[in-house]
Amino acid sequence: MNKKDSQKRPLNKAMQLSGAGLQMGLTIYLGFLLGEWLDKKIETSFLKETITLLAIFLAMYSLIKQANKIND
Repeated sequence: MNKKDSQKRPLNKAMQLSGAGLQMGLTIYLGFLLGEWLDKKIETSFLKETITLLAIFLAMYSLIKQANKIND
């Protein structure tokens, strides 16, 4: 590996992790919107919180998996 490749590597990892962060935020936001829509559609009051919480866990799982893949 030459010097140019070793300088690009940290920047590449940072770009991948920032993209993963954006994906995490989008997943949580879409889960919130889905729960809110279902609450209105079914006339309940617990789906927004439940689906948002599930989206948070899904986003965290995805972020950890991507971080492990980047560090390998």
